[in-house]
Amino acid sequence: MSFGLYITHPQVRIDPDVPVPQWGLSEIGRSRAELAARSPWARSLRRIISSDETKAIETAEILAASAGIPLDVVEHMHENDRSATGFLPPAAFEAAADWFFAHPEESFKGWERAVDAQARIVAAVSRILKDHDPALPIAFVGHGGVGALLKCHMLGHPISRTQDQPGGGGNLFRFALADRDVSCDWTPIEAWQGV
Repeated sequence: MSFGLYITHPQVRIDPDVPVPQWGLSEIGRSRAELAARSPWARSLRRIISSDETKAIETAEILAASAGIPLDVVEHMHENDRSATGFLPPAAFEAAADWFFAHPEESFKGWERAVDAQARIVAAVSRILKDHDPALPIAFVGHGGVGALLKCHMLGHPISRTQDQPGGGGNLFRFALADRDVSCDWTPIEAWQGV
């Protein structure tokens, strides 16, 4: 049976001197992606769509190589725009993310608002799925924040961090291509059994 996946990149090399969209995978993140790529579900993918951020592209490239298919990098699937504040240390970032989800119609110190980021990711995914053959398994590779916003939309829930992925990244949720029904909660990419 065909399916859709939203996959978040795993762990990255954090470098305060490099813009966040240009961060790449860490050794741990790369090894997790490679382990996931050996799974039957990864080899069954017929289409992979990636955000244009480096860490997502690197994750998607590993999965696409395993599936033997080309990678499609598209605009408007990037993480919520946080460039106004630049790099935030982990504790400050978590507090900011809590605020971002709790106040979806307001901007945290110049960040893209949650409602706008949600509208953007929903539109990007919907545009691709509109012309996609529902018989072919497809994966969208992106980021935790917009992934949570997409999941809220697919579930019909208000924006809330309760739908955010577990820490560390490298998780996925499954949805039906026919009706976008979410049928699998966030699961580590290397642990998912494809059911």
